[in-house]
Amino acid sequence: MMADNRDKDGQQPDDDLSIPRAALNKMIKELLPNIRVANDARELILNCCTEFIHLVSSEANDVCVKQNKKTISPDHVVAALDSLGFGEYKSEAKAVLKEAKAVAAKKRRGSSRLENLGIPEEELLKQQQALFEKARQEQALLEQQQWLQMQQALQQQQLQQQQQLQQEQDENDDYS
Repeated sequence: MMADNRDKDGQQPDDDLSIPRAALNKMIKELLPNIRVANDARELILNCCTEFIHLVSSEANDVCVKQNKKTISPDHVVAALDSLGFGEYKSEAKAVLKEAKAVAAKKRRGSSRLENLGIPEEELLKQQQALFEKARQEQALLEQQQWLQMQQALQQQQLQQQQQLQQEQDENDDYS
């Protein structure tokens, strides 16, 4: 049976917290496409990234507590970068935050599907109107066909009634 490494709050110890290896490998591949990186080097990079994130998040938490806040905000992270001597990363962090907010706003709007079509909205509106007009014409044609069928059925019924009346009269004439 394996031991559960969770602490009293149900959290995993800091040793188990890290960046997913697949994400790290993807970043390395994108940044250094023509260079092979040994597994030991990848492990060291992973540990450095994890330690950096832990350091910045701890400092951001301290900034947050000093401001009597309960939630770490992006401003707290930027202040933490500055106080730890990583001020040169502030502009890049702000740019990534801006991009993340734009992506989130696009998802909330739900417009990404429309934008990915590559067709201007005016053209889509014209296509929609054309489809509506086609549907109206098909519906009108269907209603006209139904009306004609009803008229034919009514004429058929009247013809049968006339024939029945004629037969009844003929039968009455035979008895007289």
